Amino acid sequence: MAIIVNLDVMLAKRKMQSKELVEILGITPANLSILKTGKAKAIRFTTLEAICEALECQPGDILEYKNE
Repeated sequence: MAIIVNLDVMLAKRKMQSKELVEILGITPANLSILKTGKAKAIRFTTLEAICEALECQPGDILEYKNE
């Protein structure tokens, strides 16, 4: 079982660079990288909400569950 983070996919769809998202969210590039690579153990709802607002998407567009 795994949670897949599709943040790179949504960034590409919105033609937005990670640097721009970092500035909008007010987080460090390192923290965004941890989220993008799926190495994060948790994500705050406020952060997920800010990502969805910035990328004009739904949480399901960012997070995906796969039963491996």
